[in-house]
Amino acid sequence: MQNQWVQLAIWFVLFIGIFYVFIIMPRKKQEKKHQDMVSSLKRGEKVVTIGGIKGEIAKVKEETVLLKVGDNVEIEFLKKAIAYKDGEQ
Repeated sequence: MQNQWVQLAIWFVLFIGIFYVFIIMPRKKQEKKHQDMVSSLKRGEKVVTIGGIKGEIAKVKEETVLLKVGDNVEIEFLKKAIAYKDGEQ
């Protein structure tokens, strides 16, 4: 009986380890890469939002960016809403 519990515990730990390596670690790496990209945003860079809107950064604030999407059209987005820099994906 004791041996069965030890075997079950080993399988459980193995499952958690595999889950961490294949699910959690890649997600953390992706989040870190996105955070680094967001913190390096500068005026004049072309970006794409998570909604697919393309534009040029007109102004960078602490938690938002002002995106120029057309002539005399600027929209304020959270930095988290920037998916990637245009041409980098």
